[in-house]
Amino acid sequence: MIITRTPLRISLGGGGTDLPSYYRNSPSGGFLVAGAIDKYVYIAINRYFGTNLLLKYSSIERVTKPEEVEHPLLREALIVSGVTGGVEISSMADIPAGTGLGSSGAFTVGLLKALTAQRRQPSSNTEIAELACRVEIDRLQAPVGKQDQYIAAVGGITAFEYRSDDTVKVSPVQISEEARLELEENLLLFYTGVSRPAAAELRSQDPGSATRGGDIMENLDRVKELGYESHAALEAGDMQRFGALLTDQWKLKLDRAPSKLHREIDDWLGRGIEAGAVGGKLVGAGGGGFVLFYAEAKVQLRAAMKELDLEEVRFGFDYDGVSTIVNV
Repeated sequence: MIITRTPLRISLGGGGTDLPSYYRNSPSGGFLVAGAIDKYVYIAINRYFGTNLLLKYSSIERVTKPEEVEHPLLREALIVSGVTGGVEISSMADIPAGTGLGSSGAFTVGLLKALTAQRRQPSSNTEIAELACRVEIDRLQAPVGKQDQYIAAVGGITAFEYRSDDTVKVSPVQISEEARLELEENLLLFYTGVSRPAAAELRSQDPGSATRGGDIMENLDRVKELGYESHAALEAGDMQRFGALLTDQWKLKLDRAPSKLHREIDDWLGRGIEAGAVGGKLVGAGGGGFVLFYAEAKVQLRAAMKELDLEEVRFGFDYDGVSTIVNV
């Protein structure tokens, strides 16, 4: 049996500039900072007698070959890894899918890590990340970026540069221990109660859109600038500046997708700032999920969010990335 554990993530600056339709068309590519958190997707692979495939997730599939699998990520991961049968695959997660924490990318990374181990074809975590991108972006044509796969694979608090030739530069953020502890202590995450697949939300924000492409490209240019500013604030230990930048990022996301739900979330974020938070934003592609605040006034913020019936999920950072926790 092989079991992998893959972290979910929060975007800390520059989210959205990891979309191929943006970084391939921007002279300076994309840039963002993300943090892996200690909430995980688990994938278990066990030998299955015979030549069939038994797949257990929110549904159960028993098929004779990968091409018959209905779950798109499972199907394509089996095909690219060369696993044709004789295995049972199960998945579990600490947080439900569709909540803006990168669960699809984490699932794909953990699955490929397990499948390559099962085939005795070990790959580095960055190689696994790129293979996961190939599955989601190239094979399935999902309108997603490369953030989720890379931060799930490498972990930590990490900066990524997305270049027009599709290569990715990975750089751990040089944050002091004092600043790291302050960041972990004062970031608070609350669930909105709304979930939606990232792909559905990102289709409406695609920089390649024929109707709003120019406006969205300009918006994402500014998002990238805020990504660099967030990176600089983290490395300088200026947590107040970092917290304020969260709100600036949210305003740009609201401009890209000014839906009724996002206007309601804007009200919730405003309530949090009135309660003493330095700043806050929606995590992920949008359409619901989690709101993230930076706040030293945590008691007041928690009370305000409780009045709104938003449940807190406490977390720390993960520094391992995808890992094999059982291989027997």
